Amino acid sequence: MNKTTATIRAGLARRYARERRFRRFGLGAIIVSMLFLFILLFTIFSQGVSGFSQTFIKLDVVLDEATLGVGPGATGEQLRNAGFAKAISQSLYTLFPDVSSRSDKRNLRALMSSNAPYRLMGIVMDDPSLLGQTYSGWFLADDDIDTYLKGHVDRSLPETDRRLKDQTLGWIDRLEAEGRIEKRFNTEFFTNNDSREPEQAGILGALMGSFFTMLVTLLLSFPIGVAAAIYLEEFAPKDNWFVDLIEVNINNLAAVPSIVFGLLGLAVFIQLFGVPRSTPLVGGLVLTLMTLPTIIIASRAALKAVPPSIREAALGMGASRVQTVFHHTLPLAMPGILTGTIIGMAQALGETAPLLMIGMIAFILSTPEGITDPATVLPVQVFLWSDSPERAFTEKTSAAIIVLLGFLILMNLLAVLFRKKFERRW
Repeated sequence: MNKTTATIRAGLARRYARERRFRRFGLGAIIVSMLFLFILLFTIFSQGVSGFSQTFIKLDVVLDEATLGVGPGATGEQLRNAGFAKAISQSLYTLFPDVSSRSDKRNLRALMSSNAPYRLMGIVMDDPSLLGQTYSGWFLADDDIDTYLKGHVDRSLPETDRRLKDQTLGWIDRLEAEGRIEKRFNTEFFTNNDSREPEQAGILGALMGSFFTMLVTLLLSFPIGVAAAIYLEEFAPKDNWFVDLIEVNINNLAAVPSIVFGLLGLAVFIQLFGVPRSTPLVGGLVLTLMTLPTIIIASRAALKAVPPSIREAALGMGASRVQTVFHHTLPLAMPGILTGTIIGMAQALGETAPLLMIGMIAFILSTPEGITDPATVLPVQVFLWSDSPERAFTEKTSAAIIVLLGFLILMNLLAVLFRKKFERRW
């Protein structure tokens, strides 16, 4: 073996060794990334799954005139002023007749959520024939009771650390032994609005706010983005400084931090044009600005992917440029345009920072019914709950994140399905 051959083989060995190291580094990076993703998802799901269940306590409530202050035949106004809270308390005192002191009675009443009297009032107003009878039903337990029964509180800790007294734990044990405690699917999580009480808090208002905000974003960003892409790709003059400036700015806007769009919306839409604050309308306008670059870039790429022969054949048959675009080029590019639009909408759905700047962090108790009603959105709801001191809001936060991830996965799945269904290979 001569010297030249040995040098070549040594060089090849070093090159192959570098290639193997590069492959190992790449594989290691993928493994580490997947590991962190698994840890993140495991943490969210392990904490959030319990948020989809809630603890209920069964009570036998006497609905007589002595307790409620009203009898059969009472009007709606009389029922709204009836003593349903007293009826709930009396049912608890009946279960635990040995409780006599005022402080112990207060602790006993704390087993129940504060909405138990309102739930009972709604049941009686729906069926007034219950007046004068004993109603047996399930009512929400307090968030501390729910947290303890889900295993998030260590019973071996001292009373001062676990917030639940030994007396309260004894009451819980007794209710469990009598079959009066049950964990059920938490329908209130999807049917209630936000609340200061964790066991009553739900995401309905945030879901409707997200829906109206995304509706405004879609109705504005899709036609404007597609029209801009068609003009820049099909009609704009080439080698024109103004067109080049527009293209550079569109590409730069795609990398601008989202909070800048929030500041822009605060200064322009709210302060200059007077758009109502904390509404899906202003939220949709801000997210439209943020989503437009993504839709324009994706739409231009989809239009550029259409073979030039399609345009040439249409023009050769006598079609105008507008007819060529809207009858031939645009339909063939629509799968890619829809994919880019869905991805842009999914990005907008998960945004929080720009919406904080326009006031959608407000505490909203009512469900929005239109784009001008005060509202919040699901990512902001997650932010609000994560900052709450109550332990029960931890699982609520993770449960809301699971719902948000579900919507994001669904939207990305739709993008993949559209691409697979309508994709054409040339």
